[in-house]
Amino acid sequence: MMSMKSKYALKALTCLGKNTGKGYMQTAFIAESENIPKKFLEQILLELKHAHMVSSKQGIGGGYYLLKKPKEISVADVYRLFDGAIALVPCVSLNFYEKCDDCKNEISCVMRDEFIKIREGARLVMSKTTIQSFLNASKKLSAKK
Repeated sequence: MMSMKSKYALKALTCLGKNTGKGYMQTAFIAESENIPKKFLEQILLELKHAHMVSSKQGIGGGYYLLKKPKEISVADVYRLFDGAIALVPCVSLNFYEKCDDCKNEISCVMRDEFIKIREGARLVMSKTTIQSFLNASKKLSAKK
């Protein structure tokens, strides 16, 4: 299950994506508009900044902005940053591989191939779903109203 940290990060990135090219967004505005606790959002934005997804400008009129285009930030990127591996078991993880303690031999493991299929399905969808995907969905919802 996705952590609240990941979910809030996606909400904040989407909020910043809506503002692309319009200047800087203050943390307080993002927190209020996305219903995210401000202190928690500050920690999330700092981690996103260290991951080079956002940057900030200090001072009057400053705030946060996206460093990458919305189509370049995927759900997989955000999930891995805050929650780690997409895989359900460590022996099939691409970025966080570990041998399973209870497995004698990965080659003869009857579960491994199926978990690879599950990981790949999730990874492909998460990699193709970007901040731009959320922006597009938001525009569709607004058009229906």
